[in-house]
Amino acid sequence: MLWADGKTLYKKLCTTRLGAHLSETGVLGEEAMERSVEAVSAFCREADENGARKFAFATAAVRSAANGAEFCGRVLRACGVAVEIVSGEEEAQLGLVGALGGRDGGIIDIGGASTEVCFRKGGETIFSVSLPVGAVKLRDLCGDDAEKLLRTAEEAALPLGNALPNGATYAIGGTASSLAWYKTGLTQYRAELLQGVCMPREWVGEAARRLEAMTEDERRKIPAISSRADIIVGGALLLYACMKALGLDEVRFSDRDNLEGYLILRGLQ
Repeated sequence: MLWADGKTLYKKLCTTRLGAHLSETGVLGEEAMERSVEAVSAFCREADENGARKFAFATAAVRSAANGAEFCGRVLRACGVAVEIVSGEEEAQLGLVGALGGRDGGIIDIGGASTEVCFRKGGETIFSVSLPVGAVKLRDLCGDDAEKLLRTAEEAALPLGNALPNGATYAIGGTASSLAWYKTGLTQYRAELLQGVCMPREWVGEAARRLEAMTEDERRKIPAISSRADIIVGGALLLYACMKALGLDEVRFSDRDNLEGYLILRGLQ
């Protein structure tokens, strides 16, 4: 992401599945680390070409892996950037600040290995939790079994029953961006058109069922779903389960997320 004067100039995404099979092995796989180091290196080269400063942080997959420090060391050696490993609580705050700035409200951030849910009221955080399951981990645990995916998602969302949502709630992260894009039917990702797209809970559930009925190859032909064809059903069911546990009738998508939050909270504006 390129950022200047408190504004996002543009974002690029490279999905590397760093946390693939982490729930089975407890470590980051060799190929996944190689893919991810190369992706970070490519972004660093682009940053250098644009005269930008470089920062990197890692979330659930790296902080929970036994060899997370090894991965950070590889990134440092490859491109000279120190990776900061943020905690689950910090990750939730990064997402909240990125999506809402200083406003009250909440976020649901479904990542690959964890899901962060955070709410603010009166300028104070009133609820914050990092659930140890995300879209990639769900796939590793449940495969393509829709019933098992939903059951596991609902079990993971149980701690959210203690939350008291306040204000507008935004869904952020890869699952949310794919679903918001899918809902609009756009052939290309357009952040300015997707920002604020409303996703009712029942629509999220219906979308999950519709996508589950397709083959993975069929899902790959949908521009919004293509890069997440194998994990989007679990991700959608996890978002649905979180909304149900929180009693939310709808969420809105925010393209602003923990990337913006990191730069704001670290004073790197």
